[in-house]
Amino acid sequence: MSDFLAAEDRVLLERHGLATFDALWAKQLDAVDEPNTSRGGWSSVFRLELDGHGYYLKRQSNYLTRSLHRPLGEPSFSREFRNISRYRTLGIPALQAVFYGERKVAGEHRAMLLTRALDGWNDLESLLEQWSSLSDAQHRAILLACGQLARRLHGVGQVHGCFYPKHIFLQATGDGYVAQLIDLEKTRPLLFGRRDRVKDLEPLLRRAPQWTDGQVRHLLAAYLDQPEGSASVATWLQRLTTRRSHKENR
Repeated sequence: MSDFLAAEDRVLLERHGLATFDALWAKQLDAVDEPNTSRGGWSSVFRLELDGHGYYLKRQSNYLTRSLHRPLGEPSFSREFRNISRYRTLGIPALQAVFYGERKVAGEHRAMLLTRALDGWNDLESLLEQWSSLSDAQHRAILLACGQLARRLHGVGQVHGCFYPKHIFLQATGDGYVAQLIDLEKTRPLLFGRRDRVKDLEPLLRRAPQWTDGQVRHLLAAYLDQPEGSASVATWLQRLTTRRSHKENR
């Protein structure tokens, strides 16, 4: 697999001597969190600033994930990069890849993914923490954006797999909010119809206890493109509430 380098960022990276795998791997940066070492290797995330443009550089070594299609394993970033590319092709709003590459060096399997930072965006989790201080208009705009994002995702036959508030990023616009997704590693095709869709949405509701039933109905109305008082919205609310109660009582 050849390295990927986004055309829009090529000139900037070349100007800083960072347009190659080796240069990005060697760049000294401070990690934004503790390295993940749960798979026998390591994976870490770094912040990169270039002329006022923010990026996140993710490096990993021997940090492999296995599947039926790849029983010997592949870097988890490889799967994430494929999903980022798929989302872009399908028109699902999500983070954008700038660079991806892999190398095998003396038995070490390295992988690296560079993405544009979502500066100027807020994750839904942080907005939920200040939910009580937001206006009703902001509530409705946020719920509308989240519902429409889920509808677009499922409408093109994809399941996110981690549809959590911390993975939904929103940005205020003149008349509302726009939303996009991050953390696409667990994305897969939507195979089981409504069951998959309910399973994907339920974790979002379970992690948003601030939302009233009326607010959830507003989100579902946007998701289903139906009036809030419709039978479809009521049915979905019941299904999601039942699944949430089952999960909470396990």
